[in-house]
Amino acid sequence: MEFDLSPLWISLKASAIATCFTFFLGIAAARWMLSTRIRGKALIEGIFISPLVLPPTVVGFLLLLLFGRNGAIGQLLLKFDLTIIFTWQAAVITATVVSFPLMYKTALGAFEQIDANLINAARTLGASEWTVFLRIMLPLAWPGILAGTILAFARALGEFGATLMLAGNIPGETQTIPMAIYFAVEAGDMRQAAIWVLIILSLALSVLTAVNYWTDLQRRSPKPNPNYSNPNSATNLVRGDRRDGQDAHPTNYVGLPYKLQSNLVTAARYNTTKLPQEQSHSGLFANIFKPLSGFTLNVGFDIGQEVLGILGASGSGKSMTLRCIAGLETPTSGKIAVNGKVLFDSAEGINLPSKDRRIGFLFQNYALFPHLTVAENIAFGLQHLSASEQQLRVKEQLISVQMSGLESRYPHELSGGQQQRVALARAIVNSPDLLLLDEPFSALDTHLRSQLERELMQTLANYRGITLFVSHNLEEVYRVCENLLVLADGSAIAFDTKEHIFDRPRNFTVAQLTGCKNFCAAKQVAETIVEAIDWGCTLTVVEPIPKSLVFVGIRAHQVSFVSGCDRENTFACWIASTVETPHRVTLYLKLHSPPHDSQDYHLQAEVFKEKWRAIKDNPFPWYVHLEPIRLILMEA
Repeated sequence: MEFDLSPLWISLKASAIATCFTFFLGIAAARWMLSTRIRGKALIEGIFISPLVLPPTVVGFLLLLLFGRNGAIGQLLLKFDLTIIFTWQAAVITATVVSFPLMYKTALGAFEQIDANLINAARTLGASEWTVFLRIMLPLAWPGILAGTILAFARALGEFGATLMLAGNIPGETQTIPMAIYFAVEAGDMRQAAIWVLIILSLALSVLTAVNYWTDLQRRSPKPNPNYSNPNSATNLVRGDRRDGQDAHPTNYVGLPYKLQSNLVTAARYNTTKLPQEQSHSGLFANIFKPLSGFTLNVGFDIGQEVLGILGASGSGKSMTLRCIAGLETPTSGKIAVNGKVLFDSAEGINLPSKDRRIGFLFQNYALFPHLTVAENIAFGLQHLSASEQQLRVKEQLISVQMSGLESRYPHELSGGQQQRVALARAIVNSPDLLLLDEPFSALDTHLRSQLERELMQTLANYRGITLFVSHNLEEVYRVCENLLVLADGSAIAFDTKEHIFDRPRNFTVAQLTGCKNFCAAKQVAETIVEAIDWGCTLTVVEPIPKSLVFVGIRAHQVSFVSGCDRENTFACWIASTVETPHRVTLYLKLHSPPHDSQDYHLQAEVFKEKWRAIKDNPFPWYVHLEPIRLILMEA
């Protein structure tokens, strides 16, 4: 008797067609579920994956109700004299339905593994959502999608119960391999059943072996992983999901400062509670209100064509402020405008997408596209230009960031400093109106940070737009920026020139963020004298004493040592302990009497090693002088 191979061809045909349908439907559904925020999302996903958990006969019965003569789709098809049940097309439908969940979940997982900063970077470079999907998401998720496609094909190939319900078992028309196995066993033909089992086993094992081989190949390949690599290592994968301000404490600040005027510095600016009003000049106006899980972001400022530093501790709202300006997050209310162009206005219902804001964004992890070369990364935002113009712009940027000759390399083949240069070139190649720098040096070692900082300052000197430079490193921000905005728990607590903020911080938080280490509870006892309660002394001061004085402080490097106690603000002291660094020594000093232990101290003083070597053998007590003009008077 001749062996009928029709079940093999029917199975392969139905599975192949079903896999094609599943490929597109699964990817589309995964992309939609990833971006949608509609109610009932959990229910919809449950429907999508239900064929994985429901018995195949239940799935087949539901399809029969839908496509049968009395079903909604079945009746519609009858109007065109068409029928689906008990045809090979029905086998395609059942195979599509049962294999769809595998494709959907695999694609969704692959999309979710993509670093969100890569997608956001593409948006800030002017890419539409369709371009982001085709050029970033799909290539980076491709290994997972391919694996899902192979698994979906294997699942479609082995479908039995639902196919039997909807397509039946018509030899030569709807009889697939699983059907042939079942009915051969029913007829007692174990030899024929065994042959079909071997065939389907061979197909299934081949498919699964292909998946495992592909996965292993991806793991060993030097090509960049869909996840983004750490700027300091090509092998360590990191996620760039951290958002500043998600775990801070509720804020007690409600005030926001007026427009920064670098030529006019007043102490009253720190205490104003009035929101900035938009001015009709070029620059950046931002008034942002956005409740977060730990606090409320409530920031407002108005600046011109300058480099503004945003200083604050981790979780203070710095990065979230940049994300709102770039359009990656949407404020609850407020207004954002650049050079008179309104980017966001809650009152007017304006909210431009990131691609239309003309903003360059340098992310903390650089967010270089790992599947694109250096040249392709830089040219990503130049798609509106001709190929020759793109090449010219890329060449100019490569020269400016000292990366000539490396245009064909991939991000994982670059050092951390080189990655940062490429990311900066990509951000400014389009001459954006506003440049946002989110802690650009945080992932670099000290030597490389210093070198790239100088290069960045040179780049910013030639850049004609507005720059916001976010950092928690006070020395870094002081060197790069002329004016500072200090954030704490989502609110602006200082907004002025860097000199005024560092020399005369008006409250404890600003003083602490700007590096002051010596604080003492204080109260006024005369016109120019305050009592340092914790230090057990009175101090003469030069600065006018505020009515709401709470603390007096002095920076550690401004504490000086003198030979005798013959002038004001000079006190006997003893060393409780010391801590050395390569160039400095920190001395923990006890005033008035010797310390009981290493933790019994009042002040920290920092001196260079040369000074330390000159005084360390002097007998105690030493004498410390707190210069009146260096004392910082702080309000609540």
